[in-house]
Amino acid sequence: MSIPQDSAHRSGFAALVGRPNVGKSTLLNALVGHKLSIVTPRPQTTRHRILGIYTSPTEQIAFVDTPGLHREANRALNKAMNRTANAALADADVVVLVLEALRWGAEDELALERIRLAGRAALAAVNKVDQVRPRARLLPYLAELAARHPFLAVVPVSAQKGDNVVALRQAIRAHLPPGPVLFPAGELTDRSVQFRIAEMIREKLTLELNQEVPYGIAVEVERLAREDGQLSVDAAIWVDREGQKPIVIGAKGARLKRVGTAARLALNGLLQERLHLNLWVKVRENWADNARALKELGLE
Repeated sequence: MSIPQDSAHRSGFAALVGRPNVGKSTLLNALVGHKLSIVTPRPQTTRHRILGIYTSPTEQIAFVDTPGLHREANRALNKAMNRTANAALADADVVVLVLEALRWGAEDELALERIRLAGRAALAAVNKVDQVRPRARLLPYLAELAARHPFLAVVPVSAQKGDNVVALRQAIRAHLPPGPVLFPAGELTDRSVQFRIAEMIREKLTLELNQEVPYGIAVEVERLAREDGQLSVDAAIWVDREGQKPIVIGAKGARLKRVGTAARLALNGLLQERLHLNLWVKVRENWADNARALKELGLE
């Protein structure tokens, strides 16, 4: 694939879409060069539209990480996530269908179907190629993929290791319209500090809980203030059943303390300043099926 050699500055939006747990968030972080989307092994970790902005002298690409598209959308939260992904797809200049090397299933087909319905030009990013041994096994998969859809380009990558990420970024740039920057220099995301704090807490909570509390958790920053030379944060962890509260807190508060410590250390590095974190666990019955609760928590 040849990249047009022109001097025009290009800018636009590139939506990363695909099935749950295919590596879209890891890829966004690799493309931008900063951790903006939280990453866990759990499917459907991403619930919001996350914008990550890459700026260079020749381009500004606003990458949009989206929730994984899935057919089983029975709960209000799942339906809201699908709507978020579809809206990002419709607004994009270029769509990047993120796939896992050697895999193609019903949810991959669903994502491609949505791209076709939106009428958007698309590239395919075949992720996790570092896990394919021997590498020659990729060739028939890439040929089958190219036959499924007239992709602008098919780029094998490893988001985890950063392999071929620059080539993917160049391929995206080649299909963006000429234009000036869309965001101020130095801006990495349109998300607030409160949002990034809440998401980091949710990441550490998800990693700590593993399978114990599946999807009935949300995090809300209730207070953010600068006190004694550091950020002071009060955050509520919302669960959707009373029985989940002691699971999140743990014996004598040990689990909640571990989550708080892990989140605070990660946020100190992310925000480049000291942070004092207070966490509380609160119950909001069936919030994931409540449209009003989703709106108040910024999920709708």
